[in-house]
Amino acid sequence: MRASNLHIPTLREPPNDAEVVSHQLLVRAGYIRRCAAGVYSFLPLAVRALEKIKNIIREELDVAGAQEVLLPVAVPADLWNESGRWEQYGPELLRFQDRKGADFCIGPTHEEAIVDLVRRDVNSYKQLPINLYQIQTKFRDEMRPRAGLMRGREFMMKDAYSFDADDEAATVSYQAMYDAYNRIFTRMGLDFRPVEADTGNIGGSLSHEFQVLADSGEDAIVSCSNCDYAANVEMVPLPYGDPAIVTDAPAPELVETPGCKTIDAVCDFLDTAKEASIKAVLFEADGEPLVAFVRGDRELNEVKLKKLSGATLLHIADGGWFARTTKLPPGFIGPHKLAENAEVPVKVFVDGEIAAIDSAVCGANQKRYHFTGIRPGRDLPEDTVWADLRMAEAGDPCPKCAGKLRTFRGIEVGHVFFLGTKYSVSMNAMFLDANQKKQPFVMGCYGIGVSRILSAAVEQNHDDRGIIWPVPIAPIEVIVVSVDKKGDGLEAAERIYRDLRAEGIDAAIDDRKQRPGVKFKDAELVGYPLQITVGRGIKEGKVEVKIRRIGERMDMAVDGLVPKVAAAIRKARRGHELQL
Repeated sequence: MRASNLHIPTLREPPNDAEVVSHQLLVRAGYIRRCAAGVYSFLPLAVRALEKIKNIIREELDVAGAQEVLLPVAVPADLWNESGRWEQYGPELLRFQDRKGADFCIGPTHEEAIVDLVRRDVNSYKQLPINLYQIQTKFRDEMRPRAGLMRGREFMMKDAYSFDADDEAATVSYQAMYDAYNRIFTRMGLDFRPVEADTGNIGGSLSHEFQVLADSGEDAIVSCSNCDYAANVEMVPLPYGDPAIVTDAPAPELVETPGCKTIDAVCDFLDTAKEASIKAVLFEADGEPLVAFVRGDRELNEVKLKKLSGATLLHIADGGWFARTTKLPPGFIGPHKLAENAEVPVKVFVDGEIAAIDSAVCGANQKRYHFTGIRPGRDLPEDTVWADLRMAEAGDPCPKCAGKLRTFRGIEVGHVFFLGTKYSVSMNAMFLDANQKKQPFVMGCYGIGVSRILSAAVEQNHDDRGIIWPVPIAPIEVIVVSVDKKGDGLEAAERIYRDLRAEGIDAAIDDRKQRPGVKFKDAELVGYPLQITVGRGIKEGKVEVKIRRIGERMDMAVDGLVPKVAAAIRKARRGHELQL
């Protein structure tokens, strides 16, 4: 490949809408271009990197026994109605009608389509297990697409689905895919962690996310300092004790707190520590009011709350709606005497950590007022629902051992689910077992965000000059730069380039009629793992070689250069550090 023929439209300045480093660099380095909000075109270098990502995935899934298929992009609503998700999925599902008025959607995921495919052709336990996967473009109509490829509306995804005869066999399939994912992301040269996770809209009983560690990651994850426990913060179970009943303490005091509608404002006004306050978070749960209380310095875990409440639809309530419905004043709501002040029944859940507060501040359920001196064991109703509602933080106890949790930020690039019979039962997907009795398939579901890996890799591998691609997914492994427009230098650069290509190395030559400085800046920005510069030293039989990640330049003899470079690249493809 010749740079003079490659479409790599680099930019000197980042786009105005770029929020994260990967978005900035992928646009500046000529990998992607915005077509619409959350929708991007992939340019030649991006396509090359995506193909390498897909090839690694295919190779490892083949080892795991999965087979590739290709399902429809447009999925009929009839299938989604069978599973019950046509109404449940929400506005992220892009629905449309064909010319005959039949309802369809653009598949954001393909559980319904794969179940329909398998139930037509697989009818005996003798045909199991089976694991089918595809790599395809998906569409989810995100309300606020952001961060480039990390939270887009249209994206490329690998989704696989396993079908087994029973839970034991399905667990084997799940483990095989879990192991395959570890190999996939290791081969890509990414620093990642598999963590326990929520099953979300997909459903099921067991789930792990694969998180690429990056400071810009959307997800907060924790790991133990003492054992192998790791999880998304949403999934960490946290302890709490029984509320102590205090009988000899003064009664709660009603104090005026004008204009203090937030925990920060209340604590500043009363000179109280946030950990001695009780925070109310207001929700609408299936159309009904719900309040969850956590300690003032803690963050509420909506995943835990949704599971505990049993709500199908749970979201933060509009303050005006909540006030009109309950006649409780947002900003002044607390668990003491709440039921007495509300005009309609309100579901109330209280995080168990609050039980340990000796004397707490909370809303008085009256505008402009709070209570001080609240003793939870004495002042909260006897029927209080105590629960684990808070988000895990650094320093919290590990649920598996005596260790403490550490926090990281991560970008989710893979997710595996043990689905069970959620979809096979609802869609009547059955097979005949050894006793000729009908049984539902036991399923697993396994996704990888193929296009998101581009962003995750860049977030983890860059510096202030540009991208630093891991060799296994680099679109071009070696760039040969000639700073001699003619004569021995140009001829030597051409020879090195041709010999590298003959060795099976993805090499390119920058033969553009540009100043050396422009070529070097572009090489840094684009992120070629290895740069060979042919300049004046060629007269002494030497060239300059630079490993992008290390940043150091070294002079190397032309004689024997290509075999050394080829061997180093082949080794780096297998996950080793690039060294010469």
